Amino acid sequence: MAFTSPDGRTSTSLSEINVTPLVDVMLVLLVIFMVTTPIIQSGIEVNLPRTRHVKTFHPRQQYVISIDRNDNLYFMTQPININRLVERLNVEIGQHSGPEGENREPVYLRADGDVRFAVVVKVMDVLREGGFTNIQIVTHPIIDKSTS
Repeated sequence: MAFTSPDGRTSTSLSEINVTPLVDVMLVLLVIFMVTTPIIQSGIEVNLPRTRHVKTFHPRQQYVISIDRNDNLYFMTQPININRLVERLNVEIGQHSGPEGENREPVYLRADGDVRFAVVVKVMDVLREGGFTNIQIVTHPIIDKSTS
């Protein structure tokens, strides 16, 4: 596109986009997300008990209830009251119930090894009363050094 100046000369405008600042901003955002993503995905810090037989577990794909060493209850990564737990699970899962009204979706329970057994049993009891019978307890595998 050409412009005519008051003295009669024709000049062209600069129509190219300078992408260097855009690339700089995108690289900074990429570094920020790369640094913060592992922090966000770590979730609630729980020292899980160790067992010999452990199934594969992907917390991002499941419904996870965590109990930390101070007996605080979390649904995914958010603190929750035990009286609201079943209600929140029903909302999240969307009422996928089985033939007898029991929920087929697995609910994973992560409890710190130092949590009193009575607390774990109470959470499991509340879940069962709410129709959640597929409760899986999450553990870490025992690494047997004698076989390696």
